[in-house]
Amino acid sequence: MGNARRELLGPDRVVLEIDDRPGPPPLRFEATEDGGLRLLRQRDRTVLLGGLTGEGCCHDLRLHRLDTYRSPLPPIGSAAMRSAVNPVHAYARRLEEADESPLYDGRWELALRTTLPPYIWTSDLVRDWPGGSLELYCGGGWHGVLPLRQLSPPDAARVKAYRKHARDGTLAPVLLWWVPSLDGWLLLDGHDRAVAALAEGRTPPCVVLTRLRDEELWRRDAEALTEGHRHHGERLAARPAAPGTERQQAALDKGYGDAMAGLPYEPSSLRTWPLPGGARAWRELAGAAMFQFSGD
Repeated sequence: MGNARRELLGPDRVVLEIDDRPGPPPLRFEATEDGGLRLLRQRDRTVLLGGLTGEGCCHDLRLHRLDTYRSPLPPIGSAAMRSAVNPVHAYARRLEEADESPLYDGRWELALRTTLPPYIWTSDLVRDWPGGSLELYCGGGWHGVLPLRQLSPPDAARVKAYRKHARDGTLAPVLLWWVPSLDGWLLLDGHDRAVAALAEGRTPPCVVLTRLRDEELWRRDAEALTEGHRHHGERLAARPAAPGTERQQAALDKGYGDAMAGLPYEPSSLRTWPLPGGARAWRELAGAAMFQFSGD
C-alpha cells in the first residue's frame, strides 16, 4: 500500500500509476453477465443494488442503497481543514493506504474541481434514500452525484460546524468518483460537507477520482493520430502555394499537439467484476433488502 508511482500535473492534479493490485479491489462494481443487474460491493458488504429497465439506448437504472458504506478516508477535523495541506495529495495518499479503496492496477487521476456545472448539485443530485432512479442513454444521460449514505439535514450538529467552514472558505473538498457507466459521480467522502456547502448557497469543492486509459490504449491512438497528421500535412504541402497555407499548417500542428497532449489523460471505463452466483444471488440480496423491480 502507498507505493504507487506519481505523476504531478500541477499543484491540484496528480496521477497514480498502480501495478501491484490486480483486483478485485475492496470497493468494486459487480454485475451479471448481461450487465442488467449490478451491485456495488465494499469488501463483503453490499452497498448498492441496481437493475436496468428499458430497451435500446434509453434505460432507467433503478437502485437501492444500504447503510453499509464506509468512507475510504479518515475523518477530517477542523484543524486539518484550516491547515495548508494540499487536499489532492492528501486524498491520494489516503486512498493508497485505505482498506476500503476502489483502486486497482492502472492509472488514476485525482484533480481539484471547483467549477462543476450547478445542476450536478441541484436537479441531478440524488436526494432520495434509499431508493432512486437514474436515466441513462447511449450518448450520456444523468450526469449527477449519487450519495452512498443518507444525507443529513442542514441543521444537524456536524453540518452546522461545517457550514462555518463553508462560509470561511476552509471547507475540505468532497471526494467524487467518476463512473462512466452511470455518466455521473459517486460521493465517496464528505456527505455532511456537501450538505453544509449547499445549505450556504455554495457549490461543494471537489476532488474527483477518475480512472484513466491504460498506456497501451492511448499509445495505439497516438500512432493513428500521428499517421493522420502526417497524411493531412502531406496533402496540404502538395497543394499550390496560396495565401493562408502557413496558417492552415499552424492550425493543423496545434490541433495535433493539443490532441496528443490530452490522450494519456482521457477517462477510461471502470472494470466490472462478475457477480458471484449471478442473477439468483442478486435477487436474494434484493429480497433481503426488501427491494424488488417490476417485472423481475
